[in-house]
Amino acid sequence: MYIRDYEDFKNEIYKMTGINLSCYKEKQMKRRIESLIKKNGYDSYDEYTHMLKTDKDLYNEFINYLTINVSEFFRNPKQWEVLEKDIIPLLFRYKNSLKIWSAACSTGEEPYSLAMVLTKFVPMYSIHIIATDIDKEALAKASIGLYNEKSLTNMPKEYILKYFTKEGKFFKIKDEIKRCVHFSQHNLLKDPYYLNCDLIVCRNVLIYFTEEAKSEIYYRFNRALRPEGILFVGSTEQIIMPNRYGFQPIRTFFYQKI
Repeated sequence: MYIRDYEDFKNEIYKMTGINLSCYKEKQMKRRIESLIKKNGYDSYDEYTHMLKTDKDLYNEFINYLTINVSEFFRNPKQWEVLEKDIIPLLFRYKNSLKIWSAACSTGEEPYSLAMVLTKFVPMYSIHIIATDIDKEALAKASIGLYNEKSLTNMPKEYILKYFTKEGKFFKIKDEIKRCVHFSQHNLLKDPYYLNCDLIVCRNVLIYFTEEAKSEIYYRFNRALRPEGILFVGSTEQIIMPNRYGFQPIRTFFYQKI
């Protein structure tokens, strides 16, 4: 099949990857993809698509670029303070162990941050965090757990000293924290969601989706939470009229299932 335009390209990418580009904001995504095509020296969607099918490195670069892997530990620190002081104690009022899902976890900084915070409340052996992302390469990096100094900018010093070892210019997270997090591949737009979660953390990814796709994801997050479970979103992702999705705001960026 000859890939004539962006519509054809979207259809072909869906067949190849299961990623539905129609759920992403079109102007933004189209600009990003056309920039990537030019960067790699191709002149058309057709030529680039053909090479994606035959060049594994090019394919991996495309998936990595598409999924916008930007992450750091304790991103937006004030929100993490609210999580520690208000949200986690609230959740532990209802039960002794929590089912936590870190969705679109990128290279692992977020679920590892969650694990470190939870060590203040429960023994490490009882912490089990599900961490998912669509990008296999990002998940592989997360499993290794090796990070540069910049990604630790907002990290409390006590955690750096306690849970990392220095390896040259990098910091490696210790196995005791790694064992708290279980990584797997997951596509928010099509795969089944985990159920009976106490806390779902999905931050700084929904801004790239269309309003229709976001609405569907919010409904599905609601169904994935147990009664009174909480959704934690990113700093640019406040939910407008959360009650229509079955949520009520309990703090800024935190929504409880009604």
